[in-house]
Amino acid sequence: MKLEYSFIIPVYNRPEEIRELLQSMLALDFDRSYEIVIVEDGSSRPSKEIIEQFQQQLNISYYYKRNSGPGDSRNFGMRKAQGDYFIILDSDVLLPPEYLKTVDSFLSENFCDCYGGPDAAHPSFSDTQKAIDYAMTSFLTTGGIRGNKSAVNKFEPRSFNMGISREAFQATGGFGLIHPGEDPDLSLRLQKNGSRTCLIPDAKVFHKRRIDWNKFYHQVEKFGMVRPILNSWHPGSARITYWFPSLFMAGFILSIFLLSSGLWWFFGLYIIYFTIVFLNSAIRNNSLHIGLYSVYAVLVQFAGYGYGFFKSIWQLKVLKKNPEIAFPHLFFKHA
Repeated sequence: MKLEYSFIIPVYNRPEEIRELLQSMLALDFDRSYEIVIVEDGSSRPSKEIIEQFQQQLNISYYYKRNSGPGDSRNFGMRKAQGDYFIILDSDVLLPPEYLKTVDSFLSENFCDCYGGPDAAHPSFSDTQKAIDYAMTSFLTTGGIRGNKSAVNKFEPRSFNMGISREAFQATGGFGLIHPGEDPDLSLRLQKNGSRTCLIPDAKVFHKRRIDWNKFYHQVEKFGMVRPILNSWHPGSARITYWFPSLFMAGFILSIFLLSSGLWWFFGLYIIYFTIVFLNSAIRNNSLHIGLYSVYAVLVQFAGYGYGFFKSIWQLKVLKKNPEIAFPHLFFKHA
């Protein structure tokens, strides 16, 4: 079975990112034609002029619409696309030359209705980006859930690197209006209706993340807020591991207080953990500087996610609030 692919890329005020992504797509090693659908989500800094520079070399369709969020923009793009399999990317990724060939080879032998792929840091990325990439992808921090080969089946793809068949899109209606969290929500709905989701371990992208430390904190805080909402929407999807960042930070704060009582061993366990993180990242990135940054990135990640998760649990489970009332900034209502 030969699939016809359409890349779906929403963009919001990021013309330079689109330039870099399209530049990487020029180098794709693939022997069949494919389509690129770019959806401008109400940007005040549109990408049209940059996209026009690539339209002679790439098959690009460009649409401008009012701002309604990335999920709705992806749905818009999939409705406009001509292919029978959609590949969804964030605008802040770069593709390695073998990406599409890897995806096509996997789906030809092991078809799934929706796939996800891992992300990694490109050598050209900044030290901060590499440290954040480590915090988000390392087995020591997330258990490797974003690219662990043991999670090949029943995987929850993420929309920075995700594919979905036209049939599966039409069956589910695509992404919902929550953000972030629209991608695991779609994955869980697909699994409920019998569609197969999977991980393609070798279909990686280089994910810039376009964030500084403050933006990273607020991003992971939102991730933490969203998870209890998804758990309430999808009974049976909750995992004890989702509590880990909250418990980790509570224990870390407690260990600092216990130092004044002469109980140093509890704090010492954290020191051992952070030392392992430092050494692992320093070796992986061949940089002591990135190793130190990675320790800070892990603290920011656990603090942000842990606080967001606990706050959401409090609002939804204790105060019994409706998610859209408790966290209106997580929903696009005007799509």
